[in-house]
Amino acid sequence: MPGAKPMGQTRKHHTVEKIGGTSMSRSRELLDALFVGDRNDEQIYNRIFVVSAYGGITNLLLEDKKSGEPGAFGLFANADNDHGWMDALSTAAQAMGEAHRTVLDHPADIKDADDFVRDRIEGARSCLIDLQRLCSYGHFRLSQHMDQTRELLSGLGEAHSAYVTVLLLKRNGVNGRYVDLSGWRDEGDYTLEDRIVEGLREVDFTSELPIVTGYAQCNEGLMREFDRGYSEVTFSRIAALTGAGEAIIHKEFHLSSADPKLVGADNVVKLGHTNYDVADQLSNMGMEAIHPKAAKVLRQAGIPLRVTNAFEPEDPGTLIDDKPTDAPRVEMVTGIGVYALELFEQDMVGVKGYDATVLDVLTRHNVRIVSKSSNANTITHYVDAPLKLVRRVENDLERKYPSATLNVRNLGVVAAIGRDLAGLKVMMRGLQALDAAGIYPVGMQQTSRTVDAQFIVPRDQMDHAIKVLHQALVEKLETAAEVKAA
Repeated sequence: MPGAKPMGQTRKHHTVEKIGGTSMSRSRELLDALFVGDRNDEQIYNRIFVVSAYGGITNLLLEDKKSGEPGAFGLFANADNDHGWMDALSTAAQAMGEAHRTVLDHPADIKDADDFVRDRIEGARSCLIDLQRLCSYGHFRLSQHMDQTRELLSGLGEAHSAYVTVLLLKRNGVNGRYVDLSGWRDEGDYTLEDRIVEGLREVDFTSELPIVTGYAQCNEGLMREFDRGYSEVTFSRIAALTGAGEAIIHKEFHLSSADPKLVGADNVVKLGHTNYDVADQLSNMGMEAIHPKAAKVLRQAGIPLRVTNAFEPEDPGTLIDDKPTDAPRVEMVTGIGVYALELFEQDMVGVKGYDATVLDVLTRHNVRIVSKSSNANTITHYVDAPLKLVRRVENDLERKYPSATLNVRNLGVVAAIGRDLAGLKVMMRGLQALDAAGIYPVGMQQTSRTVDAQFIVPRDQMDHAIKVLHQALVEKLETAAEVKAA
């Protein structure tokens, strides 16, 4: 947390490390690759691990992150009867049991984990039944408790994975310590900082390996502000509050110059080193190295971030800090599918307020803006949202501006990103490469900060455009010196 004082730990003496859900589902492999392996005690300890729920569990508890299909929370929030959400909660419990059975092999540990899941799931079920009963009275409204309900259900996943991980560690001779920040049956009233400080107060980092829940219950309401990015916010706040020497995120892949499935594994280049500006651009393009609010906390605390492949422990991964690049270069080419919402109004010329009105409507419908452009009479927003939501925005704007012409197009934004693109002629070289490949952009733009250049292409040509631009700007073009020499 910016301005927070370290909790008595010596800076650069410990790390704070986060493991995502997909990696957590391979915890037995992580035992050797990340937790223990051939490490001595000093290397095993002096680390804090913040864990996500096992892969797919949060989708079952809340809703599918990609498809939006409702889980237990979605069904409870729109319940016509009790059976839907209750069945979904039971399905989540079954999936949690299956998850820890792939991680644990000792019967006593499995029984312990089964009991844990039963206690949490049935406790949550009773709570929701009581809430429904309370809100059957006219003085109480169920809609007023949805934020708290969402947080309650979300915290079950991380509490489970953290608990099971500690069982696994203890069975393998590691002094793991379960740190539950989810506020389960807690009557206290905590800020996020207070919750973290209290949870870690008695932990001895030199002889204990704390496994901390990625969800933390607090007055601020992490789900309300950060939604599914809450675990990275918890992770960054712990790093800042404890004065960590480094924050580390373990993924199932390296941060590379492009998706190897698109451009070929032999053609991608591991980033190795980049900065927080690039991390923000990646976040904007939907491929977060870290949630931007979490990155801000680390950046302000002066803590570098390292992103590694959890299953290649010998590889140092990619370091993210504030250091400038030695030479301008394109570090990554990536793309995201968007809808272009174009508002054309002849009366817009010289008149203020159109842009603010469009932004107000987009904000009200919770539509994420990837990029935007405007001229004298046209404003175009490239948004990352389902089409039905974009249509609602379109309908609202038509009512506000009945004489305007609105158009929605399915496009792709392909971005060339780097700490410094100055002197690389990215726009010119990119256009030449796309033209040679028969791809004709419908728009393009580059800001004065020279950290990214965006090419707007038809959606069905986005993947091809990524391959073409990666070949032209990464594989064939390394530095500004080479551009000048050419």
